[in-house]
Amino acid sequence: MDYESLAALGSIMGSGGMIIMDEDDCMVNVARYFLDFTKDESCGKCTPCREGTLRLMEMLTDISRGEGQEADLDRLARISGLIKKTSLCGLGATAPNPVLSTLRYFKDEYLAHIVDKQCHSQVCPRLSPSPCQSGCPAGIDVPSYVALIGQGRYAEALELIREDNPLPSVCGYVCPAPCEAKCRRGATDQAIAIKTLKRFVADFARDQGASGPTAQSHRPEKVAIIGSGPAGLAAAYYLAREGFPVTVFEATPMLGGMLRLGIPNFRLPREIIDFDLENIARQGVTFRTNIRIGVDLTLEDLKKEGFQAFFLGTGAHQEVRLGIEGEDLEGVWPGVEFLRKLALGEKVPLGQRVAIIGGGNVATDAARSAIRMGSGVTVLLYRRTEMEMPAYAEEVQQAKEEGVDCRFLIQPLKFIGNGRVTGIVLQNMQLGMPDSSGRRRPLPLPGSEWTMEVDTVIKAIGQIPTPVDISLEGEKLQLTPGGNIQVHPGNLSTNLPGVFAGGDNVTGSASVVEAVKAGKQAARSIQRYLQGEDLEEKPRIPIPRMRLEPLEMPEEERAQITPLVPKRRRAADRIRDFALVELGLEKSQYHREACRCLRCDLGE
Repeated sequence: MDYESLAALGSIMGSGGMIIMDEDDCMVNVARYFLDFTKDESCGKCTPCREGTLRLMEMLTDISRGEGQEADLDRLARISGLIKKTSLCGLGATAPNPVLSTLRYFKDEYLAHIVDKQCHSQVCPRLSPSPCQSGCPAGIDVPSYVALIGQGRYAEALELIREDNPLPSVCGYVCPAPCEAKCRRGATDQAIAIKTLKRFVADFARDQGASGPTAQSHRPEKVAIIGSGPAGLAAAYYLAREGFPVTVFEATPMLGGMLRLGIPNFRLPREIIDFDLENIARQGVTFRTNIRIGVDLTLEDLKKEGFQAFFLGTGAHQEVRLGIEGEDLEGVWPGVEFLRKLALGEKVPLGQRVAIIGGGNVATDAARSAIRMGSGVTVLLYRRTEMEMPAYAEEVQQAKEEGVDCRFLIQPLKFIGNGRVTGIVLQNMQLGMPDSSGRRRPLPLPGSEWTMEVDTVIKAIGQIPTPVDISLEGEKLQLTPGGNIQVHPGNLSTNLPGVFAGGDNVTGSASVVEAVKAGKQAARSIQRYLQGEDLEEKPRIPIPRMRLEPLEMPEEERAQITPLVPKRRRAADRIRDFALVELGLEKSQYHREACRCLRCDLGE
């Protein structure tokens, strides 16, 4: 690094030092910090520096308080450029650099403050109710439901979760738990087992045969939901609770989308999905399966049936192809298709030597499934190192325990065989500079080619949104250059009147809880659309839904509570079947775990 390269990145040059920050730093606040210093240092002789920095500071303050607008981003850039060009000294010329740099590289953080009303770094006080709630894409009031569990009020805890997430049972099993990554208890010993506690109250209710409250349709405006994945289910649930008649259209014979067709039983048993589906159906939601929109029915057909608004939650089910020779040989399977066939009960002949290509959750799920289907040697090949794998760390660890041979820094060059695959030509890799994903780019090592014999290959390098060819009133649905559905980020509306979209078909493959967030956001927009209200209504700043006092427990006893460690079946036993890997615990253990919560939502 030298002066010129740092200046080219838009850094502010001062003491000659470099400041390194992590994800716990808020870039909006960083820009405010530097700007606050430079505005105070301004000599005041020229208007651009004297007045311009004050205007920048006002807009950054509004954004940090959740009061900014998307148009502020253009204004920030425009005023910053004006200050740089017209200021009379070096201070004024460099003062806007932190604003321009953060806008250039961290625009998503600005949008999170403006659109989602969230500061994920927990730095901006007005947008930070508690670290765990802010870290949850769905905005669940985590401290309150944890406290309710500690008080033994399990039914209330479950209904509180459902206020922001209609899939508490599913998310109790497969959520990546970003809330736990933000938990302040983790700095002391170990984060609260928030996901496990969510799973406990959902399991408890299911075992007791408990059912939540029902809703009745009382409004005339009908809504059609296309796709029964988590985004579609969330949109259907929250619209039905507001009294709208909702029908979900699903292209396959089974409800749940990738929840049912893409996640194996050993991670997400089917009765868990059914429990959440039954609660959604109790709200008055109707389901119609084996109907492909655009093939069996069009939006025009649905409009003739009386539907006045539509939500597209069609997901991302199409594989990303490797684009190499032999990719269409028999025995080379797309990962999502392999998992879908298993879910539908169809047989997939594997042979004894199976190679999985990829490093995400589909890859680890496919590898673990192959082990259970009797493959003799199951190898997972990933072109980066284990540190860069996008799969959940616990899934990678469990795959290793079950006998999956994980090999890193390896890339396929071509598949070989005579009609059916018999081998893969591979090449060793090394890591170079970071690419657009933020991970170090894998680079080939010349002369390192070698061949691996295989009976089956499962490709799992990612999914892209399922292609859609939808039109309404003579206008076609607009897509991004990458094939995603183009939406307004604040309200998820498309270019078609009354048509909204969200989930993986907009963002690309993401987590269940992120899809739930999109479905809930779309439901609010659809409600405003049908009621003739402005779609540009500002999102709500996340606030706790309840205020519960801390659980009373002697400090000596609280200090002796050890973190909850969920039990798993032994690897030697679990590879024999597709039964659930994670086991439950005693009720008292969940109560004690809830008592570990520091209750940061209550402030000092």
